Amino acid sequence: MTLEEINLLKEAKKGQDRFTHPDFYNIDDLLSEEHLLVRDSVRNYVKRELSPIIEACAENNYFPSHIIKQLGEVGCFGPQIPAEYGGGGLDYISYGIAMQELERCDSGIRSTASVQGSLVMYPIHKFGSEEQKHKFLPKLASGEMLGCFGLTEPDHGSDPSGMTTHFKEDGDHIILNGAKMWISNAPQADIAVVWAKNEEGIIHGIIVERGMDGFSTPTTHGKWSLRASITGELVFDNVRIPKSNILPGVSGLKGPLTCLNSARYGISWGAIGAAMDCYESAR
Repeated sequence: MTLEEINLLKEAKKGQDRFTHPDFYNIDDLLSEEHLLVRDSVRNYVKRELSPIIEACAENNYFPSHIIKQLGEVGCFGPQIPAEYGGGGLDYISYGIAMQELERCDSGIRSTASVQGSLVMYPIHKFGSEEQKHKFLPKLASGEMLGCFGLTEPDHGSDPSGMTTHFKEDGDHIILNGAKMWISNAPQADIAVVWAKNEEGIIHGIIVERGMDGFSTPTTHGKWSLRASITGELVFDNVRIPKSNILPGVSGLKGPLTCLNSARYGISWGAIGAAMDCYESAR
């Protein structure tokens, strides 16, 4: 699909998303004005920009990459990250509400935002150096950069104890080898937060940047779900990376497992959004 086709679709189907959420359990009474503002802002964005095009994107297995900066502008990337690093400085309820509203439209779009906020921005903020935070977080929050999270491997899935991706030290650099698969955002990501073992078998987080020699991100084709998101592999063939790209604040299993717990929070809110759309479609 082309951007011109996307814009024509958006114009043709403008206004067709008339969703109004029936508040059966008086949940709105529990939300602050700030929470309601976040919800209405993301909901209106979804109705205006995403709902008119999402069916065609899913049918064509097309990732509408033009929305990345839009998602940043509406505050869907790391709203829980402090404002000093480019985030929204909001609470986790606000983050959850944003994920709920995105998944009411599409699970793949929510997945794109979840990866960016919970699996890329979160570990950089939680475990990164001040230099890393200031270098990457503002651009990730705005959508100027897209990130991905490298944990799942071809032979061991998401079990970090079986990880074979590894690195060795080489002066002020490390040399990274291995592969990750089923990585959301990978083919278009500017950076990857990758988990790998050192020569002692200890897991560390590493920021791998697009353009580093030996780093490639082949696209995964033929998906039957999350078809409006983009998925791929991460391949590391003697990738030379500065030691300053290692996340200094964590080592061992705690790193990737903490990130997964952070992501599951947003995913659970997303499931509510999916249920909302199922109800709306059925009635």
